[in-house]
Amino acid sequence: MSEQLGLFDDDPIPGVAPVGPARVPEELAAVANRLPAGLRMGTSSWSFPGWVGIVYDRTVPETVLARDGLAAYARHPVLRTVGIDRTYYRPIPAGEFRAYADVVPADFRFLVKADRLLTSPTDPGAGAIRGPNPRFLDATYAIDEVIGPMVEGLGAKAGPLLFQFPPVPPNLVGGRAAFAERLHRFLDALPPGPLYAVELRTPAFLTPEYAAALDATKATHCYTVHPAMASLEDQLKAVRHFEQPALVVRWMLHAGLRYEAAKDRYEPFDRVRDEDPESLERIAVAALDALIAERDVFVVVNNKAEGSAPLSVFRLAARMAAWEPRA
Repeated sequence: MSEQLGLFDDDPIPGVAPVGPARVPEELAAVANRLPAGLRMGTSSWSFPGWVGIVYDRTVPETVLARDGLAAYARHPVLRTVGIDRTYYRPIPAGEFRAYADVVPADFRFLVKADRLLTSPTDPGAGAIRGPNPRFLDATYAIDEVIGPMVEGLGAKAGPLLFQFPPVPPNLVGGRAAFAERLHRFLDALPPGPLYAVELRTPAFLTPEYAAALDATKATHCYTVHPAMASLEDQLKAVRHFEQPALVVRWMLHAGLRYEAAKDRYEPFDRVRDEDPESLERIAVAALDALIAERDVFVVVNNKAEGSAPLSVFRLAARMAAWEPRA
């Protein structure tokens, strides 16, 4: 479950002052000044006490970060986007989105996960035996419960709306062609305006028909670095990133690790423990390609990618700011 606890409506915690931003080293501030305006990088959440001295000025409980951490996070010059993950488990009303939007700068953008009911062919809330999910790719539900509140609450601060599909056997949805066709109908029924992004965890769905469905509906593929998905290189070959409406990348999980194993290995997420220079370089190249093509770029990093999401972002930022081809 996401660490974003949605505590904006609660009373302040007695005796605990809001957390502030950490001091930004001069070198990192200089890096931020060299980054293109169309490049927005950030993390998949913000409520991690281990980020003291990296993002936050002092150690406070996770509950305080859930309430006050976003305002401090958004003051960092490199961190110009963040994921809202809690919406993957259930929709939230416009007022809660507005509470997020009210504490960040005007040029900050949120990457919002759509409700998993829209992307799971079986009921994700059921137990071991799952029946069909009637909300799977239900455009009406998406418009009423997900898109409407997001647009109303976030306004211009809404970034990509991410439809994250779990790994499933293709025959569960009638095969690869049937999936692409149904996805096309779903995306085509959504209102224009938001940037719709699709993240796959089933490599078999990465077909020309899938790419054509995105192209026809002006949606974008989310290039994910995750062991369950095809390699980043294969995704970039299958869906040309510099022709997408925007480049959306999520650097999620280190190769060879499962989510819980990575969590145990990397907590409290205060340092880079397993560098992944290949992914960093490929993301940097793809971002540069997209920026040259005058596309906006969103890169969101998880703690489980290298050990500390903000430090991975800072490494990527330094690479982008000092770009030169590598042999």
